[in-house]
Amino acid sequence: MLSTLPAMRNPAVSFRPDPGSVPDAPGCYLFRDQHGRVIYVGKAKSLRSRLASYFQAWSGIAARTRAMLEAARSVEWIVVDSEVEALHLEYTLIQRHRPRYNIRYRDDKSYPYLVLSTSEEYPRARVQRGTVATGDRRFGPYAHAYAIRETLDLLLRVFPVRTCSQGVFDRARRAGSPCLLHHIDRCVAPCTGEVTADEHRELVEDLARFLDGETGPVLRHLEEEMQQAAEELNFEVAARRRDQLLAARRALEKQQVVSDRPEDLDAVAIHEDDLEAAVQVFFVRRGRLVGRKGWSVDKVEDLTTPQLLTSFLLQLYAERDDDVPPTVLVPVEPDDADALATLLTDQRRATRAGQRGRPAGEVRFHVPRRGAKLAFLRTVEDNAREAFQRTRLQRASDFDSRTRALKELQEVLDLDEAPLRIECYDISHLGGTEVVGSMVVFEDGLPRRSDYRRFKLSVDANDDFAAMREVLRRRFTRLAEERAAPVAEADGTPRRFAYPPNLVVVDGGVGQLNAALEGVADLPTDDVAFVGLAKRFEELWVPDQRRPVVLPRGSEALFLLQRVRDEAHRFAITYQRNRRTRAVTTSELDDIPGVGPTRRQALLTRFGSVAAIRRASVEDLAEVPGISRTIAEAVVAHLSGPDAGADQGADIAASDHAEEHG
Repeated sequence: MLSTLPAMRNPAVSFRPDPGSVPDAPGCYLFRDQHGRVIYVGKAKSLRSRLASYFQAWSGIAARTRAMLEAARSVEWIVVDSEVEALHLEYTLIQRHRPRYNIRYRDDKSYPYLVLSTSEEYPRARVQRGTVATGDRRFGPYAHAYAIRETLDLLLRVFPVRTCSQGVFDRARRAGSPCLLHHIDRCVAPCTGEVTADEHRELVEDLARFLDGETGPVLRHLEEEMQQAAEELNFEVAARRRDQLLAARRALEKQQVVSDRPEDLDAVAIHEDDLEAAVQVFFVRRGRLVGRKGWSVDKVEDLTTPQLLTSFLLQLYAERDDDVPPTVLVPVEPDDADALATLLTDQRRATRAGQRGRPAGEVRFHVPRRGAKLAFLRTVEDNAREAFQRTRLQRASDFDSRTRALKELQEVLDLDEAPLRIECYDISHLGGTEVVGSMVVFEDGLPRRSDYRRFKLSVDANDDFAAMREVLRRRFTRLAEERAAPVAEADGTPRRFAYPPNLVVVDGGVGQLNAALEGVADLPTDDVAFVGLAKRFEELWVPDQRRPVVLPRGSEALFLLQRVRDEAHRFAITYQRNRRTRAVTTSELDDIPGVGPTRRQALLTRFGSVAAIRRASVEDLAEVPGISRTIAEAVVAHLSGPDAGADQGADIAASDHAEEHG
């Protein structure tokens, strides 16, 4: 096989652009497949020379690049003014299109942050995972949630800021009485006006400065107040300041000291092989280790370590755009280091321009050769190596099983290629009413939730076959329309309905499968395989075959199909249940004379549910804005009538039946 490779023709030659038409300038290029979907995004200092490398002899192209070129059908490019703009544009395009052949970094897990919600009028401190709202301050990430909660508990003794949810805050404000946290000196109770909004925000800013590493002024201030109170014989205040001082020092002890100098830096280390890589980052602020985080990545493109490092740093500081340090310790110099440093410097200056007392210098990359920084970076490298081994052990079986499942499906169903995109459809209804359909998508054996779709159907009867016909017809009609004009979104990308599946799985047996095929009989489905998955014996029904395909109970293919089917069932039931809840919630109020959408919303806003409205008195209802006593009496009379609960009981019984039978 290897001896024939040099003679193979590069398939990309069929759409090779005229070399003279490609500009000799920096920019980004995009390869698209036959459906117009972007499958790879790259950047180049010279688009002409970089693109030429893809159209050389087949034997000189790396294996992973060959796979991309075999799937590609066209290439286009975008010219920019500088390498800095090319870097930024490449990252933006990758995030927008999520190309299959570009590497993607995955968090090892969801790390917790300590977040100060400074975007709110009364900011609160909380432990949070994932993204934070624009304008909020975050500190971390921390390795364990319990560690950050212990630290926050200590800091609340020094900075008693609000930590309660918005609901608790609003209830305390309405009641005019602070909660327990105020009585144990863990909150200054801005909800009841014990302090003004400005005073509370200043306390939050003090906490932020302490977390940023400006601990000296806080400790000195507490010690001075303790001494002054003792001199004035105010021993109660002196004891309180002593406890706060001890709490602040204990919080500092929980942070490992990395440097004798109060410097800010991030240390990045990579451990990799030809197929995978693990990345670890340690965050140091004011000389103390304040957080760490890890990522893993499949190397679907052939990148050197400097190129991989550049790609990672772009993603890291896009996520942490509010916290770019002046120094980044790295094992090697990143690719396009000058352009990357300029980009991060501009980002650092832009985010710190409005932050008082936080100067913004240039960002530089430092490869330590000796001393404490080299020892620290080696510690980060050790963590990356351990994470790499853990990730490989955890993911090896999962990746192998997905590969085996797709390969087995290809063989059992006699497909030309492995079904990389699988769509599954299910129907759910409540005794023939509120009929809905679901479509879930699995790509490479994993759910792609952004492509899920829900269908509200025109069928109003207990007819699963008619419902399945309608769902499949609507989906493939949209597919035909959007494939005819694939570039349809405002950003120039194909709509997701324009991506055809390799395999369609219908939840049901022969009847549901035939109904699905009838729905698409006059639509183009030449490249799509259809199967029905019957629940009772987990049989696979294939068109034009009299007997079903029975997969072994332990097969990876059966396990994958069960996951796909169960996800479609869950998605359909959830949608149908939500529609049913809305219908039941509003139907009882809609039948009351004088209660329109505005008054109905006012009642539900005040009481939360129809059950709570039913328990309310006429006087309680009349206090709602827009509800007169006459209307309140009509509401009470309607909801307390002899048949008020009958419909609800029928709905619950029908709900149990629908969920049991799907």
